[in-house]
Amino acid sequence: MAASMIGDEDTVMLEAGTTAATIVRYLGGRRGVQIVTNSALVFNSARANPALNVILTGGVFRRESESFVGPTAERAIADFNTRIAFVGTDGFSSDRGLTARFVEGAQIASLMCQRAEETWLVADSTKYGQAGFVSFLSLGQLTGIITDSGLPAEAVKALQEHTRVCVV
Repeated sequence: MAASMIGDEDTVMLEAGTTAATIVRYLGGRRGVQIVTNSALVFNSARANPALNVILTGGVFRRESESFVGPTAERAIADFNTRIAFVGTDGFSSDRGLTARFVEGAQIASLMCQRAEETWLVADSTKYGQAGFVSFLSLGQLTGIITDSGLPAEAVKALQEHTRVCVV
């Protein structure tokens, strides 16, 4: 679903996370896509596709998330404007929005949201109702949420009061 939102010559930000990294695997056949990422996982997947142009932010490497964070990563992200961003989360709900375990990762995702025309959360349904240490985006700041069919119908309804929800 997320990969189908990316076209030829598109500009994309992909935040760290296993779900976001999966998107890159489905970009075969696209031409001239420019990707800005702080994710070593995204980079590892994208480098096999010569049609993708990847900009890795640099920064302090956080092993737990296979990501780059901190002022260097933030400065790099602030230099780019993209059509779409895909962010991950450690937990999300109608009440708390998106949450993360680490402040640095939350700052990266927030900045990506500011620099993109559209921001989509890509997260599996098991993260619904979970809460990380820090809240970083409200549901109203998202263009929408892409999640799996494990999300209960009542959760979908509650989330749809704030943003679009695409269940795949």
